[in-house]
Amino acid sequence: MTRSLPHDLLPPSLEDFEALAGGAWEGLPDGFRKMCGRVEIFVADFADGETLDALGMADAFELTGVYIGVDLARKSVIDPSPEPDRVFLFRRPILDEWAERGDIPLGELIAHVLVHEIGHHFGLSDEDMHRIEDEG
Repeated sequence: MTRSLPHDLLPPSLEDFEALAGGAWEGLPDGFRKMCGRVEIFVADFADGETLDALGMADAFELTGVYIGVDLARKSVIDPSPEPDRVFLFRRPILDEWAERGDIPLGELIAHVLVHEIGHHFGLSDEDMHRIEDEG
């Protein structure tokens, strides 16, 4: 006899995850969202091989998110901008981190990764953001 798990024990689907990411975005202060301009947010299970190679990473589970674009510190109004800036959140690595930690709600972790990647849009390095977090 096969037992099915209740829906609330199943990991969120990509659609569920997108809804959580949308909620995280909407939960950011209006002024902050306005400063982000046309940043688009996407959710995928994992980063693709090209992204991992560009970042020198071999394990797709190590990358929870990535910012793709030209950060505001280097962007010029005269530069052509063929594509909008994008933030990718990777569902499976975020779910793994969430399960391993066990001390934070999933929506809060998604918001943290989203804000971290938006920090790159503003020209902050990983080191800058870790220092800000440590001081906060």
